[in-house]
Amino acid sequence: MVQQGSKLYRSSYITIYKYIIIEFILSFAVAFLFFFFIFFVNQLLLMAEDILSKNVSLKHVALIVLYSLPAIISFSLPFSSLVGGLMSVGRLSADKEILALQSLGISFKRLFIPISVMGIILSLFSFMVSDYFLPVSTIKFGKLYREILYSSPELELESYSVKQFQDSIIITGKVDDTGINNLIIIDKTEDKNNRIISAQRARLIGDLYNPGVTSLKLSNVFSLTSVLKQQGDFNYFTSSRMIYNILLKNISFSIRNLTPREMSSLDIYRGIKIKEKKRDILILQNKREIDSLTSELSSEYYSDSLNYIKLDSLYQKIYNKEIKEFLDRNLQIYKIEWHKKFSVSIACLIFLLFSFPISINSKKNSKSLGFGIGLFISIFYWSLLFAGQTLGIRMNFSPLISMWFPNFVIFTFGVLFMMVRFKR
Repeated sequence: MVQQGSKLYRSSYITIYKYIIIEFILSFAVAFLFFFFIFFVNQLLLMAEDILSKNVSLKHVALIVLYSLPAIISFSLPFSSLVGGLMSVGRLSADKEILALQSLGISFKRLFIPISVMGIILSLFSFMVSDYFLPVSTIKFGKLYREILYSSPELELESYSVKQFQDSIIITGKVDDTGINNLIIIDKTEDKNNRIISAQRARLIGDLYNPGVTSLKLSNVFSLTSVLKQQGDFNYFTSSRMIYNILLKNISFSIRNLTPREMSSLDIYRGIKIKEKKRDILILQNKREIDSLTSELSSEYYSDSLNYIKLDSLYQKIYNKEIKEFLDRNLQIYKIEWHKKFSVSIACLIFLLFSFPISINSKKNSKSLGFGIGLFISIFYWSLLFAGQTLGIRMNFSPLISMWFPNFVIFTFGVLFMMVRFKR
């Protein structure tokens, strides 16, 4: 009889947990659709001018949108957790269902169990999207963009336009699906001589052995180079065909290498270790130079004040270089993104820890009030995260503090409110 009662007891709890989880999922879905739509429209507007306004096939547009989804989902999940928690718990509280469960002897701690479980699941899913699907989709997006670029050169090189790619200036005539008419390239040779290349026709082609390079296949070419060391002298040649290589990273922001934000946590960690090793080597070299200068400054040979000033100036230069290498901005960005990948993912759980005690005693307008509070907290959290990232990059602030401080603030308030609720 006792065993049967125990099973019934556990079954009742499971039923209650399922009910709370379903209520949360429904509210979470509404919040997720809202944030997803906001970020999706923003992403769509960014792509509209560069891609959607060009002659790109519907299939390619659909794939571009698909490969953009992981970035949008990773942004939407934490804020959807917050708003979903506020709306679901607020609705249960406003309809006196929380009070009814408490009257049956179910504590706040028991009621928080299904919410915390959902927070852990969403945090893990958010990390998986950010750590696996985002890098994969970015790589596929780059490959797709190259494919579109080769078939539709007007995606980057518009008709009758002038564009600069690092040291090269490209002037185009009419651009269509088959290629570019009346192309002019102004650049510099390896000897730093000014050069002008004109071609009657040009077509973008890829390099099978080097995916980081694309090429312009030129037809009916004329090239004129001015020799700087011999003023008034020019070199020229004509050719029926010519291949002109351009680094893809110079053509488009969209097909650059992966940034730290788009890498997996393991790749970011490896990048940090490589950069730290290079930094340590440079610092060691600088210290050796400093020791050598210190020794020379103390010798009689360099007792002359003018030589001392020159060497002291060099000493300061090396010292400043050491500081600069020690505070390498690129290394700082890697560390910030590594901490951010974890902090934003675990924010799903922290937001639910905060939302549960806040909305547990809602009286009326529960869902609309929860939605409004959720939006306010989301903006507040995002502002703290943005400020921390800015301070970390520009002022070399601690990456750990920069990226975890917003979570610490929300977590602290959540724990305080939770302690107050549990004591009642």
